[in-house]
Amino acid sequence: MRIFIDFNFEAAHHLPHSFPDGHVNQRLHGHSFRVRVSLQGRPDPKTGLIADLGAVKTTVDSAKDALDHRYLNEIAGLELPTLETIAIWLWRRIAPDLPALAEIGIYRDSCGEGCEYQGEFETVEEAA
Repeated sequence: MRIFIDFNFEAAHHLPHSFPDGHVNQRLHGHSFRVRVSLQGRPDPKTGLIADLGAVKTTVDSAKDALDHRYLNEIAGLELPTLETIAIWLWRRIAPDLPALAEIGIYRDSCGEGCEYQGEFETVEEAA
């Protein structure tokens, strides 16, 4: 069984090395991002919960605050802020406090794009 919490953030970035010279994504631009943090497990027989979503929200809000209305390229670990690296960055930030973490989905709904990450990669280089 899975439970989840969603949040949104607005941020700017550019991708200088991901695209050929002159590509629009090399220029500074912004997106509205939607993130889904999913936890997996069996409900505790005493509480009926996999996790307290209030406590999950507290953990997630700290990560959201670090991203919302920011220039992502200036955040340590997000110098190349693709969907993939943002998902890995979020995982590393919240996983220590959420032992039932199963997946982070990050979506740009206006573009119909997204990334879903289950934590199997330690670095972007290993993911490639």
